[in-house]
Amino acid sequence: MGRGWIHGKVLAVGAKKGKLFTKLAREITIAAKTGGAIADNNPRLKMALQEARKNSMPRDTIERALNRATGDGQEGAIEELTYEGYGPHGVAMLVETQTDNKNRTVQDLRAIFVRGDGNLGEPGSVMWMFDRVGSIIAEKEGFSGDPEEAAIEAGADDVEPIEETTQFRFISSVESLFEVKDALEAASWEVEKAELSYKPKTPMEITDEQEKDLIELVDKLNDHDDVKTIHLAL
Repeated sequence: MGRGWIHGKVLAVGAKKGKLFTKLAREITIAAKTGGAIADNNPRLKMALQEARKNSMPRDTIERALNRATGDGQEGAIEELTYEGYGPHGVAMLVETQTDNKNRTVQDLRAIFVRGDGNLGEPGSVMWMFDRVGSIIAEKEGFSGDPEEAAIEAGADDVEPIEETTQFRFISSVESLFEVKDALEAASWEVEKAELSYKPKTPMEITDEQEKDLIELVDKLNDHDDVKTIHLAL
């Protein structure tokens, strides 16, 4: 399944104040635009709003993000774009972005990759190494059972621990993402995030020293306002 701790790091980094609200607002906007502005009918928007409130995002900032989805805002439209590339030591990477200026984004990402001893690839150069999956990050207070059994009961295809936390990442098909989320919640799991994600088909192995080089690049990418999530073939 790869190195769970590094995937956990990729999901967590980016939560730096000043940048976090920008990223949360964009997710709210895209979620509302693609699935409707009524949270009860739009699981993705519901998760985005929960994440925003958990991080004390101001109400007026949330309202502006929702207005932007309906065209009431004055800012440009936001697009979801996924870029492919290789980090140091040949590690394949997918970088999911949310941007209102794709020319700026691709130029910035290309520069970050080059400075990090990597390179931005052409469309299709890396995507074939990953499967599109549903990903649910969840934990259960006092859980001491078999996580694989919990995954089977919830209808998930697989499960992996996220190192240095008490959380697990449950893997589902794209179609059953929110069915698995609901089943976990019904079994008293607390779901932190449920989203479409990518899973490497054949994870590669790297050394501790190589990890350090890779983490430096990941940190620089995550520090960019337009970067949402990074997936590594590890």
